Amino acid sequence: MAKKTTSNILKPVVLIILDGWGLSPSWGGNAIAMSNPPFINSLWRDYPHLILQAFRKIAGASGKVSNSEIGHGSIGCGRLIYQDSSKINKAIKDGTFFQNAVLKRACQNSLKNKSSLHIMGMVSDGAIHSHIDHLFALLALAKKEGLDKVFVHVFLDGRDTPRTSGLIYLMKLENEMKTRKIGKISTLMGRYFAMDRDGHWDRTKRAYLALTKGKAIVEESPLHAISQAYKRGFTDETVPPIIIPLGKNHKVIKDQLIKDNDSVIFFNFRADRARQLSRAFVDKTFRPLWCFKKLHLNFVTLTMYQKELTPFVAFPPEEIKNSLAEVLSKNKFRQLRVAESEKYAHVTYFFNGGREEAFPKEDRLIVASPRVDSFDKTPKMRAEEIADAVVSRLKKYDFIVINLANVDMVGHTGNIIAVTEAIKAI
Repeated sequence: MAKKTTSNILKPVVLIILDGWGLSPSWGGNAIAMSNPPFINSLWRDYPHLILQAFRKIAGASGKVSNSEIGHGSIGCGRLIYQDSSKINKAIKDGTFFQNAVLKRACQNSLKNKSSLHIMGMVSDGAIHSHIDHLFALLALAKKEGLDKVFVHVFLDGRDTPRTSGLIYLMKLENEMKTRKIGKISTLMGRYFAMDRDGHWDRTKRAYLALTKGKAIVEESPLHAISQAYKRGFTDETVPPIIIPLGKNHKVIKDQLIKDNDSVIFFNFRADRARQLSRAFVDKTFRPLWCFKKLHLNFVTLTMYQKELTPFVAFPPEEIKNSLAEVLSKNKFRQLRVAESEKYAHVTYFFNGGREEAFPKEDRLIVASPRVDSFDKTPKMRAEEIADAVVSRLKKYDFIVINLANVDMVGHTGNIIAVTEAIKAI
């Protein structure tokens, strides 16, 4: 029998991930059913298909709806890849969270230098990027460690939670701080500014200057601030940076701003939307004028965002062996990952089980997403460019992974007309 070689194998194998494309009964809000996409319908009608319901196991394990991070990781690793949040939740429950050496060191740094502890992250229970319970646990730790200068910097959600639910979360946070007698809200802003992941550095700049210089809209209280933002037509996601003066006569005090010798704990557990802001604080090779002088900080992240961006990690990642990319690489198969910049991390970092570096014979092609405030303005996004790029490279690779982001990114805007246009583009 002739020896089987890679040349005997039909290639390439192409995995196309239609991000945000779901299967559900037809109803007035089902944009896919409304669009009645002919090509996808023809594939469904004319070729064998199977519905996988792994999401039920994921949601059942966490009690929460799944997300694209878990989805890409589970596809790329051939097993259920839980978020780091599960590890954090377990540590809070069994008490080891409050003995975590990295977190305690951050508290001790503030005590030693008589400086502030700043806790920043997205305040919601969406459980996609963060969870408010982790913030509550950090406040409990700060109280236990005897800190008195503790300031919370609130990033509002409105994307993985209802669009104007931030008021509820702020009320919960204020009640928790009042009960524990620890912490004050210093700044708040939408994730649009604090958690950009697509190189919109003007947004990150505004977040950074609010956190470090107090350059933001001034409001008398967090609840008043968000109420006023709603009146001006903002949703949680797009609330511009706001500072709450905490000194006498409604003055901003230096302790409430991030400065030299302070400790900072960034409590988001998902990496992709935490990297840009972290880079502004800790990456010494990144020196635009607005963050040219790097502050001397004890900068802690709950999880690993990126090796060079997370000097102190409270819950380091576990190495995942034998991912699909690793197995293909070991067997000399050439592979290509293609996505828009908005989904770069999904087809690389998440798909490879939390590994940032490419494996041998793994190439990556990232197409810049449209530079717009909201993707409902460009529902076609870069689907056509991605298709052209893949077609021109088909013969070079054995395995290609493509992420088409339209339905997910436009779907998050809530503009159903734009979503139908995004579906038609696919």
